[in-house]
Amino acid sequence: MNTFVYLVTGFLEAGKTKFIQEVLASQDLGEHGNVLLLTCEEGIEEYEPSEFKSSNIYCESIDAEDELTPQLFIDLKKKYNTNLVFVEYNGMWRIDKFFDSLPDNWSVYQEMFVGDAATFESYNKNIRSLVVDKLTSCDLVTFNRVASQDDFMALHKVVRSVNRNVQIMYELEDGTIVPDTIEDPLPFDLNADVVVIKDQDYAYFYRELAAETEKFEGKTVKFKGLVYRDPSLPNDSFICGRHIMTCCADDIEYSAVACKWKNSTSLQMRQWVMVTGTVAIQKHSGYKKPGPVIQVTSVAMTSAPEEELATFY
Repeated sequence: MNTFVYLVTGFLEAGKTKFIQEVLASQDLGEHGNVLLLTCEEGIEEYEPSEFKSSNIYCESIDAEDELTPQLFIDLKKKYNTNLVFVEYNGMWRIDKFFDSLPDNWSVYQEMFVGDAATFESYNKNIRSLVVDKLTSCDLVTFNRVASQDDFMALHKVVRSVNRNVQIMYELEDGTIVPDTIEDPLPFDLNADVVVIKDQDYAYFYRELAAETEKFEGKTVKFKGLVYRDPSLPNDSFICGRHIMTCCADDIEYSAVACKWKNSTSLQMRQWVMVTGTVAIQKHSGYKKPGPVIQVTSVAMTSAPEEELATFY
């Protein structure tokens, strides 16, 4: 039988313990059988099992990241005969370590990030790689201790620079919970005859193209990028894109799109070009599955952008 996990991430003193405590104090989980609560860090707040609505909740702690192994979870399931697990994850541990340690019949049902609005921007400035690590795959972000609605936009921008689809909630200091309704206009006009991508907007363009390819289908786009070619590509194809940094130097990736052009063989590796063409969704040797392929109408040699590394800032 599958074991379902509610994974709660965030940094020290962000309010993860309070969040889980409130859930377990308000929800009757008796019908789920034994429930396991795993804690991966020790903060000021402590759990109050006497206030849990169900009596079938058992607590275990994991003290070190290297304790996370498939065998650990297999042993815990056997010990507690549980099919439902809540995890308070340590914000300083990489999220991939947790996912890589789950046995095949364990799955994360929901991943939530809890942030303290008063400290979140400091964490983002100083350890952004760990912030991105926690935001990338989460389903819900909750910010607590928000001083006023004037603070929403700054928090929103950080989250949206990493995850376009996550739900965001804000809890004001008086306890009022406000859902995020801030619209994110794209920095380019998708309804234009030619969708011109400014140099500073390439990261946003690529993220949107990868996440919502369908809305670009049939659109004519114009963007600047670096050429990539190798013998494995068809003669009428090249790859064009830029290096994008999401959070830090360790995560810089060449993020590019396949292009079809009859004169592709005339292009040189690492040549800066301005590409104009229409987006189609097709199979291509550059992808593992159908993806965006630019049907190129023109290629112009050009100079490198002022900032060669594309970012979300």
